Amino acid sequence: GNKVIIDGNDVTPESKDINIIIEGNIESIKADTCNTISVTGSVESISTMSGNVEIDGNISGSISTMSGDVDCNNVGGNISTMSGDIKYKK
Repeated sequence: GNKVIIDGNDVTPESKDINIIIEGNIESIKADTCNTISVTGSVESISTMSGNVEIDGNISGSISTMSGDVDCNNVGGNISTMSGDIKYKK
């Protein structure tokens, strides 16, 4: 299914057009599919099957996307994408 899990809570919307915008700090995001994940704050880990990831904060863990671009600052763990670009801002 197309689930969206934030900090262990299922917050899957009815909509097919999903944009996740978080202002603040969270532990984790797991999204099967979405257009974008945007976080202005710190996050532990992000995982998505398809969708762009934009982080304006620190990642203590890893970012993983099958298909999508990653735009981020400091990452403590790994960044992986099967199909997409990684932009790292220092």
